[in-house]
Amino acid sequence: MLTFIEANDEDYVNETMETLEYLIDAPGLKDEELDVIGELLSNFSGAVEVHREIKAGKPQREALNEFMKRVTGSIDK
Repeated sequence: MLTFIEANDEDYVNETMETLEYLIDAPGLKDEELDVIGELLSNFSGAVEVHREIKAGKPQREALNEFMKRVTGSIDK
């Protein structure tokens, strides 16, 4: 996802996230479908966050490691 953002534009991912957020309220979605949408939103959000850190000058490896530590930390809570 990071390479997509770098090759294109962060706006594409943000617009996709807005579309998915809109779809969450669609009638008739099954729990499994909502889970997939939630997972996609989480992944897109993380990619955007890491991309912003890299853009601000943080090395990619460091940005990814810090993000994963936050994710792991939130799961452990």
